[in-house]
Amino acid sequence: MSFRGLMILLTALCAVLFAASLLIGPAGFGIGESLSALFGGQGDAITLVMQEIRLPRALLGVMVGVSLGMSGAALQGYLRNPLAEPGLIGVSSSAALGAVIAMQTGFAKTVAFTLPILGITTELTMGLPLAGLAGAVVSVLLILFLSGPRGNSLTLILAGIAISALAGALTSLVLNLSPNPYAIYEIVFWMMGSLANRSFSHVWIALPFMAVGWVMLARLGRGLDALTLGEDAAEALGIRLTRLRLTMVIGVAACVGAATAVSGAIGFVGLVVPHILRPLVQARPSALLWASALGGAAMVLAADVFVRVILPEQDLKLGVLMALIGAPLFLHLLYKTRRAMA
Repeated sequence: MSFRGLMILLTALCAVLFAASLLIGPAGFGIGESLSALFGGQGDAITLVMQEIRLPRALLGVMVGVSLGMSGAALQGYLRNPLAEPGLIGVSSSAALGAVIAMQTGFAKTVAFTLPILGITTELTMGLPLAGLAGAVVSVLLILFLSGPRGNSLTLILAGIAISALAGALTSLVLNLSPNPYAIYEIVFWMMGSLANRSFSHVWIALPFMAVGWVMLARLGRGLDALTLGEDAAEALGIRLTRLRLTMVIGVAACVGAATAVSGAIGFVGLVVPHILRPLVQARPSALLWASALGGAAMVLAADVFVRVILPEQDLKLGVLMALIGAPLFLHLLYKTRRAMA
């Protein structure tokens, strides 16, 4: 299959799953009345469900999937390691730590303002996502400091592992020392990852940061293609590796930090999606960036639809389902790769 054909197929798959995300839910509305309420409702219950619950949830599914898919492809291309994923450099853990601290201290509900969006005055509660983004920024600064101005991919991995372990330990410490059992309950369920009960406030908070990350990661294509020849060859071709690494780390931080801040921890997307799509783009990193963006969106949307269908009354968390699906799938891919190399 050609790259253009693959992109058309992935785009069509995303469109179908986006429509399914809008039309499938426990409310049991018909397709006709759902579409009518979505595009021309008059403030009744079905209009509220379609415009204020399902639409922002579907949009966040696309945004989170694109962010995690592109981040995983960028990291795997830069590190030249198909096992790399966004959590490897500690951004996910640090963003989660920032959000957990915000929920524990009450900061999550203190920073709020109203903003007129599309003629509607929307109240944005910024504490939680800002804290998550702050955690991601701190991790980036630490990574750049620990790996040094000209550190190679190995030092970047080691710095990321150390930061991820430290952030995980601090998160556990916050939970351990929390005097409020209700806060612990809220934190634990948030860390499982979910797109439920999200609104347009979350969309507008995350979108600017994610958009910056998408632009930065999309500009890495030529450099990542050159890196497949080795760092010395890439520098001989005019690629500035220091700038490439800085752009990659900041872009991943913006994408993953914003995604974690609004949806909690959702794993395996940035690991599994590039691994599945790599053979279809002839292992070309620049093509894999775009394919993984659409593939990540399709995977998150599909999993979010399954969450509503499988156990709608149990509030199955998206992050839990992704782990249950992603881990066996990735083990299967590893087994196939091992057999092919034997």
